[in-house]
Parts: sequence; structure tokens; C-alpha cells
Amino acid sequence: MPFRLPLLTAIALAAQLSIAGAQGMAVGFGGLRQDTGAPVEVTADALKVDNATGQATFDGNVVVVQGAMRMAAAKVTVDYGANGQGISRLHATGGVTLATSAEAAEAAEATYEVATGGLVMTGSVLLTQGGSTIAGERLVADLRAGTGEMQGRVKTVFQPGQKGGN
Repeated sequence: MPFRLPLLTAIALAAQLSIAGAQGMAVGFGGLRQDTGAPVEVTADALKVDNATGQATFDGNVVVVQGAMRMAAAKVTVDYGANGQGISRLHATGGVTLATSAEAAEAAEATYEVATGGLVMTGSVLLTQGGSTIAGERLVADLRAGTGEMQGRVKTVFQPGQKGGN
């Protein structure tokens, strides 16, 4: 019967996707792997610094570059480390896009822990890896290790014959 194998494959994929939707889906981030020790460059329309809180707020067409990774957002708040030494955390809001040459992710907001490489993106997250996409409500990634998990109601589209991170 010519339809048996494709039907079984479709059923298996549907079962895998419903499990993924309920529990979250592990994804690979080889293209988002990041050198967390690389310098961080920030460009924006405006900058406000608050020495009392150890924060700087970049506003308007913000672009953050670290190594091969580029993040764009409407607003980025930077938390500095102890005694104002180094950047400890970036919190981006307003149409956040994170991209490398191999992968891209979009969300409403993102928090990036510079020293550890921890990344959390929330709010209608869409991750594109090659021709494949994964969508969910929350993406938790370790950019140092190149691993991550999409959480919430997960939906994915795989392109046959292409290697994706999923």
C-alpha cells in the first residue's frame, strides 16, 4: 500500500509535536553559539545613564553586536557589574531580533546574561534555522553551550532533507 509509510510518518510526527507542545522542545543552537568574552558594541539614538542603579538605557534603533551575534530592539537596558565593571546583563524590549549568519530569533523581549551566555526570549518567539522554523512563547538558551529549549505551545515546520537544530 503506497500510503502506509507516509501516513505512519505523519502520525509519528504529529505525536512528537504534541508532546513537544506540552513539554517544551529542545533545540540545537550551533549557529547561536557565542563567545561570551567578546567585546559588546551598542549603537542607539539615545543613551541615559543612571550611576545610582548601575544601569544604562539605550533607546531608539538599538543594535547590540558581540562577535558574530547581532541583536536589534527598540530599547535595551544594560546592567553593569560590581563597581560599574563590565556588562552583566542586557534586557531588550520592542521587537527584538537576534541573529547570526546561520540562525535568527524574534520575540517581544529578551534578557541576555553576558558572562554566562544565558538567553531568555519571551512573547511570540520565532526561531529560524535554515529552512526550518520553531515558534513558542518562551525560548531559554545557553549560547555558550549552543543548546536551548522552546517552551509554551510549540509549533515547528521542518524542511525535508535539511539539517536543523531541532
